[in-house]
Amino acid sequence: MKYDIIVIGGGHAGVEAALASARMGKITLLLTMSIDQIAAISCNPAIGGLAKGHLTKEVDALGGIMALGADKTGIQFKILNASKGPAVRGSRVQIDMDRYKNYIKNICLSTQNLDVKQEIANQILLKDNSVDGVITHLQNRYYAKKIILSSGTFLKGLIHVGEFTKKAGRFSEFASYSLSDSLKEIGLELSRLKTGTCPRIDSKSINFSNFEIQHGDDKPTPFSFRTDKESFNPTQLPCLIAYTNPTTHKIIEKNFHRAPMFTGQIEGVGPRYCPSIEDKINRFKDRDRHQLFLEPQTSDANEYYINGLTTSLPPDVQLDVIHSIKGLENAKITRYGYAIEYDYVNPTQIKHTLETKVINGLYLAGQINGTTGYEEAAAQGLMAGINASLAIDQKEPFILKRSEAYIGVMIDDLVTKGTNEPYRMFTSRAEYRLLLREDNADLRLMPYGYKFGLIDDTTHKKMLTKSYELHKGIRYLENNYLTPSKENLELLRDNHEEKITDKVLLKNIVGRKSFTIEKLDIFAKELKDFSHESKEQILIEAKYAHYIDKQKRQINKMQNMLKIKIPQNLEFEKISGLSNEIVEKLNTFNPPTLFAASQISGITPAALDVLQIYIKAISQK
Repeated sequence: MKYDIIVIGGGHAGVEAALASARMGKITLLLTMSIDQIAAISCNPAIGGLAKGHLTKEVDALGGIMALGADKTGIQFKILNASKGPAVRGSRVQIDMDRYKNYIKNICLSTQNLDVKQEIANQILLKDNSVDGVITHLQNRYYAKKIILSSGTFLKGLIHVGEFTKKAGRFSEFASYSLSDSLKEIGLELSRLKTGTCPRIDSKSINFSNFEIQHGDDKPTPFSFRTDKESFNPTQLPCLIAYTNPTTHKIIEKNFHRAPMFTGQIEGVGPRYCPSIEDKINRFKDRDRHQLFLEPQTSDANEYYINGLTTSLPPDVQLDVIHSIKGLENAKITRYGYAIEYDYVNPTQIKHTLETKVINGLYLAGQINGTTGYEEAAAQGLMAGINASLAIDQKEPFILKRSEAYIGVMIDDLVTKGTNEPYRMFTSRAEYRLLLREDNADLRLMPYGYKFGLIDDTTHKKMLTKSYELHKGIRYLENNYLTPSKENLELLRDNHEEKITDKVLLKNIVGRKSFTIEKLDIFAKELKDFSHESKEQILIEAKYAHYIDKQKRQINKMQNMLKIKIPQNLEFEKISGLSNEIVEKLNTFNPPTLFAASQISGITPAALDVLQIYIKAISQK
């Protein structure tokens, strides 16, 4: 059968890719090893977090499904870093992992233009260096104009639990060996990475009286811009905080000789920022304890995930480790933790559209590009689905700039720098994070989602109203003053605000750290009927006006810089400050502009600055 797009893999990347392409009118096939495992939660039962929440909000603003799924199945909602600035806050939702995958599965099965088939893709078919289709393990042939590969940890997946190893993509699921070989045959270079998961325990065997309790927010905030805030009232369950102790550490140290990551059994590189418990004990010998976070996996709370205890130690050692922890002395393990190695494609082999450089029409999304995390995968899948659809229609590709979205930062990092360890998004990776907040993701990206047909009219109109009220509110604050009249001084005093001695721009009053939305209603009554979301935006824009303006100037400077032409026959090796590697790449590609140079894998922002200064200097001679 002939399709427009075939998506291989039904994880978080594959789901977003398939739904986006189908909703953009493309006849799409989603191939998955197990329909019941579509959008499965392989690791911790939560979505979002610091920076990951930004990605989820951006996926939602573009029309993706992840945030809606989290709202529908969430069992605890929390804003992390709520006391800090808006740029570093992160939404995090504990979800019912069973209900979540069922919700997403049913969305896929009911979406027009989308066929779902439970088959294993074994080989990619080519025609004139372009994709032509796939052959499955049942020897079925499916043909397509574009293929999106989102294979997760399944490419030559190898699981480790102590000395035990098993070829699998997840513990009870097949690995894909033929497809990995097929990718090598068509010219892609593959390497190995490693990630891991934590043990799960039976809730009946937990002594709940020995833990710190962490509840969700008193007034939960939905993840999706499309969820009605007024009627949102989910039932929330608490999480538990526990700690390792010196006894735990001694048990682990005593069994280093049985840990696959130390014996040479594991070859792949794991994530530095999310180490296994044995790696933590080895690297941080001065620490007498490490925090653990016990998360209910479903609304029934009959199994708990021990976040922070990622391990591939043998089963008997895992049990001893858990029994050494206060409150878990009698805990029963339902699922052991394990490490998994898998093949990935270094992302310097793909373009910013996520299409491979060596094969036309083949797009890669998710862990195959070296990333880790549901949210990073979903963002890539959505972008791949959009770009594959646009390419079929012969339209301009959709590439988000670093100044537009965390998604843009992530993809640019991957494509230009590559990665030799699992890549995770952090707020620190975004140079313009004050502009790329969770709260304004709809204002930044929803116009794109609406343009592609992924956002409905009602949601779009709500965003337009928010945008209108924000700009009207800021204009009002920038054009009105508060004078030190007796009435105004009393108003400031009654609202616990410092008095003024001269007329002050209202924007500067509202921008005070002590100012709140309630005070905005008092001092700017003309804005009182605006929505709560609009008032939040107005307050943030006023409080951080100086820094926001500074970042906007930096963006304009960068955009103007990238337009600069590079003189022909420029001898890059004579430019002080450029590494030999960068000089070699510049000589190879000979880019005509700084923008063209910025698109070359490995060309850093610092190198672009050096080039700009040098070009400016020689032009003035």
